[in-house]
Parts: sequence; C-alpha cells; structure tokens
Amino acid sequence: MKLYKLLLLTTVVVFYQGCDEKKESSTDLFEIAIKDVKKTYTTNDSFTISVINKKNREIDSVIYFLNTDRISSSNSLDETNVLLANQKLGVRSLHAKVYSDKNEYDVSIKVTILSSITPKLYTYKIIEEYPHDIDAYTQGLEFNAGTLYESTGQYKKSSLRKTNFETGEVLNMVDLSDSYFGEGLTILNDKIYQLTWKQRTGFIYDLETMEKTGSFVYGKSKEGWGMCNNGTSIYKSDGTQKIWELNPNTLGEIDYIEIYTNTSKIKSVNELEWVEDKIYANIYQKDAVAIVNPSNGAVEGVIDFTSLKSNVTQHKDLDVLNGIAYKGEPNILYITGKNWDKLFKVEVLEKQ
Repeated sequence: MKLYKLLLLTTVVVFYQGCDEKKESSTDLFEIAIKDVKKTYTTNDSFTISVINKKNREIDSVIYFLNTDRISSSNSLDETNVLLANQKLGVRSLHAKVYSDKNEYDVSIKVTILSSITPKLYTYKIIEEYPHDIDAYTQGLEFNAGTLYESTGQYKKSSLRKTNFETGEVLNMVDLSDSYFGEGLTILNDKIYQLTWKQRTGFIYDLETMEKTGSFVYGKSKEGWGMCNNGTSIYKSDGTQKIWELNPNTLGEIDYIEIYTNTSKIKSVNELEWVEDKIYANIYQKDAVAIVNPSNGAVEGVIDFTSLKSNVTQHKDLDVLNGIAYKGEPNILYITGKNWDKLFKVEVLEKQ
C-alpha cells in the first residue's frame, strides 16, 4: 500500500510539474516594443514596432492589429513601421499575434491617437425665434418633410412629439410609460426611433401614425443619449466619448468612433444631428456643439453657443442647451434646450 501511495504521489507531482511548464503566458515569452515611444500620437504620425522574444523561441510569423484591424504581418520579429493615417481616434489596443511552435500568443499595449487638426471655431447669429413648450425637457430634435419631431425626457413626463416649429403647436404626442426617461430620436425609412436613458431600451414608431410598432435593446452601450442618421446607418451616443454605428435593420451595434480633438477626448456626447456629411454633437452641460468627422471621430470644428440661453425666459426649471435640428439650409441650424420657451433659427459663422 505504501509503495502504491508513493507511486501515486510521484505521478501527481510529475503531472503538475508538466502543467507548470506549459503555463508560460504570452507576456512571459513576448513583449511589444515601440521605438521612441510617445505619450500620444496623431493621424499624421507613424511609429516603429517590434516584438521582443524573451526566451528566444522559434518564430513562424507575427501579425499586428490595431483593435481588430489588421495592419501588418511578418515572418520574423523584424521592426515594422505602422502608419496611423485613416485610423480611428482614441485609446487603441496594439496587438501582436505571435505564432511559435504551433501555438498562438497574443501580446498588446495601449496607444492613444489624437486628431491631427486644430478645430475651427464658430459662432452664431440669431435669424428667427419661434415659440417652444417651456415644459418640454428636450432630448432629441429632427426635421422630416418640414415638420419638427421632438423627444422629451424626465420620468413621468417623457414623450414623442410632432410639432409645427413656427407656431410651437404640438400636432401629435405619444406619452411614454412613467418608468421610461425619453432621450434622443431619429427618423429613417418612415420609422421614428427613440431612445430611453437607463432602461437599455429603444422604441420604434410608424412615422405617419406615430403608433409604436416595436422596440430594441442596447448591446455594449449601456445608456441612450442622442441619435441621428446619414440615410443608411443610424448613430447613437451613450453619454461617453463614443458614438456607435447601428445596423438600421437590427439596431445592433456595428462599431463606434471616439470623439477627440488634437489635445483630448470629448466626454458626455449628447444630442446628435447629421449635417452635410458630419455629425454635429451637443456636449452635455456645455454651450457648444462639436462638428465631428464620422469616419474617425476627429473634432473638426466647435460652435460656441455661449449666451444663447440668456435669450429665453429664466425660470427655476430652466436647463442646458440640448436640441439640434437641420432642415437642409446651408449653415443654418435650429437650436433649443431643456425647458426653453424658444426655438432659435441660427446662422453658423466662422469666428474671425
């Protein structure tokens, strides 16, 4: 019996020793190195990378990725030059998949890519003022065939509205259940899409009747803030620096961009509007709208709406600027805010 136990113990020890030998992780064996590393990069930059082979393993090949985008491959650990032109902005994960001894190892580091341009600065000129419901906590605003559609928020007060923007008259209104906090909206293919805030649920309505026809749930984005579309894809903000692209058929999240200037990220992206191939993004609690390149997230311009709020009735429930609508008029936007009693038609002008 003692001999049996000794043999069993020896077998177990040898087994675990064998397992320990196989437990070497990717980072035990390999490491990514960037030559002349910098804290941040821009899309005008490039850098040279290589893989450090810590234990001199035989290498079959190496494939490099930025997030999931394949950028280069090699049959050795030779240095590789990475061009950042056309890359999306933000904190990106630089991966190296190393193939060695019929095994795949993955090592990565983070790199931050900023915009290569300084945003242009814009101001505004008020062209017209229209009445707006002072009790409307505006979350989304969009024109369709000259009619203004609006989503309002607050628990027990949220709604979807069809309005005459010139008179402020509400032509049709759908109230949301008390448990939902309405957020952004957009209109595509004769359907209205409306977000809710923390309930991870969006609603779909028939454009003509405003009858609710369906709903959808959020995927990786935890909250609903703003929406817009370019005629084929839908875009959604979630209160962070991200804007998500949604499949218009399934409303599933396809990809996202992160909003950055040449110096930093822009957080709390809220109401969205598609204007002449750019995304105009209201920055929550800022009297500013960012003009965003939808392909990479670069802020190409900033419209300063400081003092616009001073033109509305000042009252205890008055809140921040939030609501951007575009009607196809060059350099013209329609702007309002949460519990503002006016809708403004403004001309956007470059600051001199």
